[in-house]
Amino acid sequence: PTVGLDPQTRRSVWEHVLRLRERTGLTIFMTTHYMEEAEYCDRIAIIDHGQIVALDTPAALKRMVGQDLVRLTTSEPERAAAMLEQHTGHAVRREGDAIYVEGENGQALAANLIRQLTLADIDVLGVNVTAPTLEDVFVHLTGRVIRDESASAKDRMGSRLRSRGRLRR
Repeated sequence: PTVGLDPQTRRSVWEHVLRLRERTGLTIFMTTHYMEEAEYCDRIAIIDHGQIVALDTPAALKRMVGQDLVRLTTSEPERAAAMLEQHTGHAVRREGDAIYVEGENGQALAANLIRQLTLADIDVLGVNVTAPTLEDVFVHLTGRVIRDESASAKDRMGSRLRSRGRLRR
């Protein structure tokens, strides 16, 4: 509902919609391609080629794609990955210097992993915890990112240039 609005007006529209829902208990039906807007909804239908492919709460949809992902960088990535695999009960994936561990409650998992590494005298250089997003859900269910498939290449280029302020209508 907020395509083309400036950030201040967009925020105002959402404050109004949320207040209306809170005060009246009305069901508000909306469509959006902005996944951050869909987060406000109690239930979300993911539609692909005109068909509903999933219908659930944002939290339940995100659980479909996986758990939180903890990314660690350490002073000894090879040793750290082997130690975590052996002592934590979680599958560990290593890509270059980064170690990835998936699990529920990423913050608590990260704290536990850091504790284990510290006890093994392995320095933790960085940690990042990410949770699945509704965009991840969309890509998982449809196999592609959100895009306007019907627009021509020329239309898409014009849209990109306009959004960057380089082309006027």
